Amino acid sequence: MHALWPALRQARSARAISPELVALYEQRADIPVSTFVDILTQAREHIDVLVYAAVFLHEAYPRLNDLLRERAADGCAVRIAIGDAGSENVHARGQEEKFGHGIESRCRLALMHYRPLIGTPNIEIRTHGTTLYNSLYRADDQQLVNAHVWGTNAYGAPVWHLRRSGEGGMFDTYVDSFNAVWATAARVEQREG
Repeated sequence: MHALWPALRQARSARAISPELVALYEQRADIPVSTFVDILTQAREHIDVLVYAAVFLHEAYPRLNDLLRERAADGCAVRIAIGDAGSENVHARGQEEKFGHGIESRCRLALMHYRPLIGTPNIEIRTHGTTLYNSLYRADDQQLVNAHVWGTNAYGAPVWHLRRSGEGGMFDTYVDSFNAVWATAARVEQREG
């Protein structure tokens, strides 16, 4: 076989466990909200959230905006990217998950929850219309990655908890993905009047 495909000889073998993998959850619903809160509370430099809505965070932890303000006041850069309710990709996700316009409504609700943070130093809110392959919740060198599965609501899809262990690993792949979406996202401005 190697005579036909010499590149196979050089293929890297898979590792059973990555040094970056802290935990693997069968579904997001299995993760206590305290896990999200704990990693956000520990952040000193970066908090990045990439979702369509993730209203479960505000519903389960009503102090979320206060926590984000506190982190920002201590110099942490907070970037929140939520789904643009009018985008084709958000609409398609609603159809795929058999959630209909519910996902669009949840995007609007997420924006309502985050809107009071607009204008807070070190916090920026943007909306994006990208295909969301994963929801990302980053706090410095820790990250929760909610993998999206076609036809399954995000709460029923797996999540891996990653911790950066070096440059160029899985963790950085998701950071790069966040940054690419962020670059395409539209800044949410304060409402006038």
